[in-house]
Amino acid sequence: MVLLNKIYTRGGDGGETALGDGSRRRKDDLRVSAYGSVDETNAFVGVARLSVGEVPGLKGLNEMLGRIQNDLFDLGADLCRPSSKEESAKNAPLRITVAQVERLEREIDALNEGLEPLRSFVLPGGSAAGTHLHVARTVSRRAEREMVALSHKEDVGAPALHYINRLSDFLFVAARFANGACAEGDVLWQPGENR
Repeated sequence: MVLLNKIYTRGGDGGETALGDGSRRRKDDLRVSAYGSVDETNAFVGVARLSVGEVPGLKGLNEMLGRIQNDLFDLGADLCRPSSKEESAKNAPLRITVAQVERLEREIDALNEGLEPLRSFVLPGGSAAGTHLHVARTVSRRAEREMVALSHKEDVGAPALHYINRLSDFLFVAARFANGACAEGDVLWQPGENR
C-alpha cells in the first residue's frame, strides 16, 4: 500500500532520486529518464481520455485507455526496480507480464477490425481525440527508445519492452478508430504536395 502524507522530502535537491530498491541514481540517469517518459506517456493518455470521453461510441476505447494508464504505472514500477539475483516469488517486484501484452494485442485487433487498410501514411490530426492519441503515441515512442537504450546497459524485462512497443501500435490504431467515430477520418500524407 502506498501512503503519501508529505509530498516533498528534499531528498532529491542534490540531483539524485531513490529507485524502488532504495538505491540512488542521478535524475538524468537513463533508468530514471525511461520511467519518467513512461509517466509522461501516461499523462498524455490521460489528456487523450478527456477528448475520447466526449465522443459518443468511444466508451469502450476510454475503458481500454484506463486499463493502459494503470499498466503504465505497473511499467514505471517495473523500471524503477532494477532486477537482482535476490528476486524470488516471495519478494518479487511488480513486473509487466506477457498477459498484459497479449491483452493489448487483442484490443489492437478489435479496434483495427473495422478500419480500412491504409494506402498512405497518416498525419497526426483529424479529431481532437485522434490528435491527442497521436501525441500520446509519439511520447510512448520516446519512452520505448529510452527503454531500449537502457536494455543495452542494464536488464529490462522482455515483457516490458514488448508492452511499450505494442502500446504505440495501440495508440496509432486508437487514433484511427477515434477519427472514424468522429467522422473526420484520417489525415493522409500527400508526398511532395507543397513543393
